[in-house]
This record gives sequence, structure tokens and C-alpha cells, in this order.
Amino acid sequence: MDYLKLCDSDYRFMMIVWENAPIKSGELVKLSQNILGWKKSTTYTVIKKLCEKGYIVSENAVISVLISKEKAQRDETEYFVERTFGGSLSHLVATFLGEKKITDKEAESIKKLLDEYRG
Repeated sequence: MDYLKLCDSDYRFMMIVWENAPIKSGELVKLSQNILGWKKSTTYTVIKKLCEKGYIVSENAVISVLISKEKAQRDETEYFVERTFGGSLSHLVATFLGEKKITDKEAESIKKLLDEYRG
């Protein structure tokens, strides 16, 4: 499966875009400077790169989203689980919990969620 992957800085940038799109590129430059500490040239370089990757589109200096935050997060998560746990969700959960204990309410909530996805 081909996964959509973003490096950390691109992901932080996309969080700004997802929260504000559609947004004029000039406004995005200001937000990137304030939030990420980026220079104008850095922001435009990343805009160009993410347009080429198909995450966003720039039309008439307005940036719009092509890939939803949920889709990107799903792909990132699937890639992580596949790479780190051989695709095993049970290994992921066991590793995450480690020695932790969860409440009966949390366990019931997780069971309910799993039942919804059982197929």
C-alpha cells in the first residue's frame, strides 16, 4: 500500500492549513512565521512541495486542502503500525498499555469501539 507521509515540519504546517483553509498565501506566510518561526521563502517552498505531493492546491494565491487531516492521520497511523508492529493492532495496544491499568469504563469504551469495527 502507498502511504501518504509527511515529515514533522510539513505535518505542523499542514495543521495550520487544515485549521485555516481556504487561506490566502500571504496570510499563511504570517501564520507560519508566528507559529513555526518560518521565513516567507520557507513557507513558499513548502507550499510548492505540498502542492506537488497533492496535499494542497494554490489557485489565485489561495491555498486549499486536497487531502483531509483525517486521511493523512489514518495513513500515518497505518504506516506506523505496519512498520513498527508488523501490522498488528493487538501488539500496538499491548505495547501502549505496557504496565498501565485502565478503568472498567475505558475498557468498555474500547470494547464498544472494537465491536463497531469488527467485520
